Formats: sequence, structure tokens, C-alpha cells
Amino acid sequence: MSAIAIANMEQVTDVLNALKTSCVIEEKTPSSIIASNPTVLSEIYQQNINMAIWKRTHSNELASAVTCFIAENSVKPTRLTVSAGDAYDELCKAFGDSHAATIVSKDIALLVDMFCCLFDLKNIGLRLAILNAAMCPRFHVDRIPCRLITTYQGLGTQWLAHDVVDRTKLGAGNQGKADEESGLFYGLDKMNSLNEGDVALLKGENWDDTTGFGLVHRSPLVPKGEKRLVLTLDFID
Repeated sequence: MSAIAIANMEQVTDVLNALKTSCVIEEKTPSSIIASNPTVLSEIYQQNINMAIWKRTHSNELASAVTCFIAENSVKPTRLTVSAGDAYDELCKAFGDSHAATIVSKDIALLVDMFCCLFDLKNIGLRLAILNAAMCPRFHVDRIPCRLITTYQGLGTQWLAHDVVDRTKLGAGNQGKADEESGLFYGLDKMNSLNEGDVALLKGENWDDTTGFGLVHRSPLVPKGEKRLVLTLDFID
């Protein structure tokens, strides 16, 4: 195992130990919870919570590496099946061992390890995409158990709290009207956005008995000339 991989595993251990400690909650709504400590992610197991957000600010080193990483790579999304033990190596195979790719891969491997540990998963699906347009521009719910999402660069995912949504207006229920005009929610002040660097867990419709409680969210519009670097981690069969 390389020195970089060993250092990464030490960081993973520190974060996973933090997940066993108590969490100081900074903000809570009837269906979401936010804190600047990774311990908040374990709150996704609460029955009344459909989104847990770890508010995270990138270090200067990671932010610089992300900028270089985007310049070095194409817009084509990368999909991998990884485990906590091989994520870093698989990412290095996919993106090479440049200084920027190494730093980004280390951080992603950390999140993979946390996700696998939190849900006791052997393998997960990883998707990393450089986006210059909204991937899912309409508000929707995902038919999955749970997803981790973080935006390394650019605008973050937009989402609506459970208690402000009229779910009959999702999909065909919008009758061809824009989300802001369909009656799905009222008032732009009800729309929330993740920040660059935030790490969020989003419950889907397939989380146990949460039908009708999956997080309603969408991708933000990407300003002309800008790009987003977005990571998602998912359960796989």
C-alpha cells in the first residue's frame, strides 16, 4: 500500500471515529438536519429525516486540485463499482496519478469509506461527472434507498423540505408547467440549495417504508462558461 493510501486510511479512521461521537446540530427542519460535523450523516436513520447535510468547506489544497482536475479531464461521466478497500486504487486507474487527481481521489475514497461503513455495504456505485448543463433540471424523487451527493465545484443540488411540497405536482402532475408555476411549492424562498463542498445524504422512495417521503430535489442550472464537478454514491444490488 502506498504512503498516500496509508495516509488516506488514517484520515478515514479519524472521521469514522467522529461518527461515533455526539453531533452538535446547527440547523434542523421537520425533515432535514444540518451540522458541520460528519456525525450528522448518521441522523439519516431517523424516521422523520429525509436529508442529512454535513456542511464542509474544502481546504485550499483540495479546491486548487479540483480546478486542475476539471482542466485535465473530459466532460464524460465516470461510473465505477468500488468498495471501501479498493476505491482509491480504482480512482487512480481511472484518472491517473497526477497531483490533482491524487488529491481528489483521496477525498473521494474517504467519502466512499464513510458511505460503506454507515450502511454496511460491501460494494457501491460511484459516479463522477463534470457538468456544463443541468443533469436533472426538474424536481423529482429517486427510487433508490439513499444517495450521497457532493459538489466539488459549482452550484449545489436544489431541494425542497417535505412539508412545503405538493407531491401530486411531481412528474406528469405538473401538467407541463415549470416547477415554480405548477403548485409543487409556493415561493422561491422555500427552495434550498447545497453549498459547494457540502456532503449530503438523500433518502429515496425505496428506503424501507418511506414511500411519499423521498427527498424532492433537482440539479441547478449551470451558468454559461462554468462547470460543476459532482460526485454521487449509490447502493447497488
